[in-house]
Amino acid sequence: MGRALTRLSLRTRLLCLSMALVSVGLLAAGVVVSTTLRDYLQDRMDSRLALTAEIACRVAPPPEPPHSVRLLSFFESTTVTYVDDRGAPDGAFGATAAPPGGGPALPRLDRQTVLATHGRPFTVRAHHGDHTWRVITVPRDEPRDLPMAATSERSGSVIVASSLDAVEATVTRTRYVSLTAGAALIAVLAVAGWFAVRSGLRPLTRIQETTAAITAGDYSQRIPELAGPHTEVGRLTEYLNRMLARIDTAFRARAEAEARMRRFFADGSHELRTPLVGIKGYTDLYRMGALPTRQDIDHTMRRIAEESERLTQLVEDMLLLARLDEDAHRTAADAHQPLAFPLDLAPMDLRTLAADALHDVRALDATREVTLTGPGGGRPASAPALADEARLRQVVTNLVGNAVAHSPSGTAVRIGVGTEGAYAVLEVADRGPGLSPEERQRVFERFYRADDSRSRTAGGGSGLGLAIVHSLVSAHGGRVDIDTAPGEGCTFRVLLPLPSPGEEPDRADPRERANGPEDAGEG
Repeated sequence: MGRALTRLSLRTRLLCLSMALVSVGLLAAGVVVSTTLRDYLQDRMDSRLALTAEIACRVAPPPEPPHSVRLLSFFESTTVTYVDDRGAPDGAFGATAAPPGGGPALPRLDRQTVLATHGRPFTVRAHHGDHTWRVITVPRDEPRDLPMAATSERSGSVIVASSLDAVEATVTRTRYVSLTAGAALIAVLAVAGWFAVRSGLRPLTRIQETTAAITAGDYSQRIPELAGPHTEVGRLTEYLNRMLARIDTAFRARAEAEARMRRFFADGSHELRTPLVGIKGYTDLYRMGALPTRQDIDHTMRRIAEESERLTQLVEDMLLLARLDEDAHRTAADAHQPLAFPLDLAPMDLRTLAADALHDVRALDATREVTLTGPGGGRPASAPALADEARLRQVVTNLVGNAVAHSPSGTAVRIGVGTEGAYAVLEVADRGPGLSPEERQRVFERFYRADDSRSRTAGGGSGLGLAIVHSLVSAHGGRVDIDTAPGEGCTFRVLLPLPSPGEEPDRADPRERANGPEDAGEG
């Protein structure tokens, strides 16, 4: 039975359960009404029997039949029988018509038996058929409150019996009406319940349709809010939409990560291929004897050394980014493992890096005007930080090299240092051509260069410098902002959190503090 129910739809099971509960409720109500009605009618009959017995005790047995007709015309289907102390009949009032079932099948009622009933009514069967009678017996010699005239010597007992056919007919009719009304009500409720359950479960149908669309690959689908937020279906809809949004975000992030990975491999392969092809070309020239003089050999070896150094630097940059990514995407399960790229944190002041950056710009291009200011202008100020100085020098070196490489010779450069709010700030700004909104959005991508030709002209790079800047600053728990517009130059701002008072150099790595074990997997 249980397995058969589980094969039915939820709509059908709910409707069947509701109809079963309603049916049980109506049946119970019918039983209570029928029982109460039977008891009420029987109590009224008992009161009538007691009153009839009271009257019959004051009346002598009828000498002739016409008296019974006149007396019993007021009491339908009722008989009054007089018995002596031994229970033998001594007279009776009878009905004008034949009593149902031939009258009550009375037991022998002597005086002791009558006294034992204590005047309480009881039920007996008829002589034949399914009829029943209600009977009361009362001794005639007990004192009565009603004075009656012309009575004989009182002895024996009075037996008053009345048929219960009228009571049974009323109860039976009530049951029939109750069952008919109940069946009609159940039918109406079944139809109304079908539409109500169908309407109530419509959100589940929409959930089914939405999940089917998602299964087909449309992850943008969402379940419409067809129920209130405080209902079970409403809360289910809300939580499912949240889950779907996260799944959609995760799939989009995975797709973007896969696209970035493919682009990374393609760009990395190209970047690695270029110096390797150069090295192979020069070695082929030497092997074929195309370098006849010592000067040609020295020039070739110098070019091979330059390409090897460039290849080494590219591999080191890629390895650095890979290790930084490994730490940034650590999960909670890997939180106890040591970092792939630990930082040697120590108290320092960014003014030291700013002063060195000033000299680096002058060394790279003596024609440029270089100024040292505070963030956005003004006087430079102290910028304390708890950081890895060697890695921050790499950040500043890349920013300075980027400013010099991508702005015309002689363009002014500004180095800013100080604090803003809870951050220590170091700026590298130039008045070069600036970046477009699209270039600004992609400037920190790996192997991205605004020059799509991938040329290796002077000042060209691999496109990893700013990606390393972004990763190293993020590893310190900071961020890199860029303020640029076409024709208005670029301003790169490195923001590092100020150390707390009394903070020790051997504190936890900033990546662990920023992400925490529960967030480490989100990178």
